[in-house]
Amino acid sequence: MTHRPFVMWPHPALRSAAAPVAAITDDVRAIWDEMIDAMDNMPGVGLAAPQLGIDLALAVVDASERRGQAIRMANPSILHSSVEPRVHEEGSPNLPGVWAKITRPRAVTVRFLSADGQWEEKDFVGLWATSVQHQIDHLAGKMFFDRLTRVKRDMLIKKAAKLKRG
Repeated sequence: MTHRPFVMWPHPALRSAAAPVAAITDDVRAIWDEMIDAMDNMPGVGLAAPQLGIDLALAVVDASERRGQAIRMANPSILHSSVEPRVHEEGSPNLPGVWAKITRPRAVTVRFLSADGQWEEKDFVGLWATSVQHQIDHLAGKMFFDRLTRVKRDMLIKKAAKLKRG
């Protein structure tokens, strides 16, 4: 399966909140399939629909050792976050070639509309939690570098622009 291309920073889709999903339909399932294909080809452990220019609150996460364990989420929201932090180097195919160490809660409880159309609450820990939080940020129109200081963020964006120019 092929997927539509990633939109590149500073595309407007990366800066606006995604539209809520009203119901799980065959179209939504097809988008999730496309997103999993894109995620598996990055390589990465999560993807939000706006990264492909799709204005829907859809995300997929698969931080398993062997792929094929993707969790499909619509309208995800964080209910609880751990106090204990976790630092992880994050990046995005929407701003290729640059990464930054981001501190997020080590564990989160997330509520989302699942692939079977039911509301579900699930606990995520470690890399799973980091990825889910990263995707929820995308759905709110935020990029990972928005969690950096202004100076670090500006340096990162300049570095990405330099890499793009070659």
